[in-house]
Amino acid sequence: MALVSEFLGQLTLNFGGESEPKFPTVVAAGDFDPAKDAARIETAVKTKGVDELTIIDILTRRSYSQRREIAFEYEKRSKKDMITALKGALSGSLEAVILGLMKSTAQYDASEIKGSIKGLGTDEETLIEMVCSRSADELVEIKRVYKELFKKDLEKDVAGDTSGDFRSPLLALVQAKRDEPSNIVDYEKIDQDARALYEAGVKRKGTDVATWITIMSERSVPHLQKVFDRYKSYSPYDMQESIRKEVKGDLEKSFLTLVECFENKQQYFANRLSEAMKGKSAKEKVVTRIVVSRCEVDLMKIRTEFKKLNQKSLYQTIAEHTKGDYQKVLLSLCGGDD
Repeated sequence: MALVSEFLGQLTLNFGGESEPKFPTVVAAGDFDPAKDAARIETAVKTKGVDELTIIDILTRRSYSQRREIAFEYEKRSKKDMITALKGALSGSLEAVILGLMKSTAQYDASEIKGSIKGLGTDEETLIEMVCSRSADELVEIKRVYKELFKKDLEKDVAGDTSGDFRSPLLALVQAKRDEPSNIVDYEKIDQDARALYEAGVKRKGTDVATWITIMSERSVPHLQKVFDRYKSYSPYDMQESIRKEVKGDLEKSFLTLVECFENKQQYFANRLSEAMKGKSAKEKVVTRIVVSRCEVDLMKIRTEFKKLNQKSLYQTIAEHTKGDYQKVLLSLCGGDD
């Protein structure tokens, strides 16, 4: 029954309110037989040396709700939990990807945020990416799931783990107070906000960070895109240049991530992937996180942006910077070459 209610919950999520259009590389399989998939995975796990290819082939070509059905059938068959079995059979980066796929997008995001603030020291880079790149609707769902998984309040955890000016934008975003996009363009408000951003930053000595936070965490994305455009008529610098001049450190990174995502979210992720695969070997945590969290959301569009930026496809870049089963699982999630 839990699976049914979870599935119904997802349905209402998709149809409630204006959700962003999706451009996934991983979609539901057409001729889907969960019992057959479960049997194949059970054999793959039990095989001497583990048949990783079968596990990759099945789980990267099914949607999240289909993977849940396979797990349900697996438990019926073997009287064992499939996630526990996969944990025992796999290791390293491949294990991280496959276990990530067994979570819903919101569960995965919530776990990544938890991981970034757990233990000694905060992984600010991950925290900024996760909070500043997610829409208000996504953050509402992440907060709900975070509470469900960890019996803790996301806002309290973020507040307890960050400090100073850096804490303020993150908390404002987690509160998810962003306006819904409107069909009516309010030119007066666009002008007011553009001027307020200018007067709170470039025009004065020091920065009125609170004004920037209010505008960037509460206005709708289409409105902000027009605000940043209008901003150029007041300021000699565009919004990103202004941020670089006005603030530093994690606060600068937070504002830049926000503005980059307002302007073109998929380009932001394409940039992150490029940076993570600049050296000889990939920054696997970053690559895993983006590919797993976006493969059922907008990875197809991220691929397009990546090719534009690098004159080389994401598929080829992953192939050059990774190896073994980790490479195979990523390439399969990537969903093809461009």
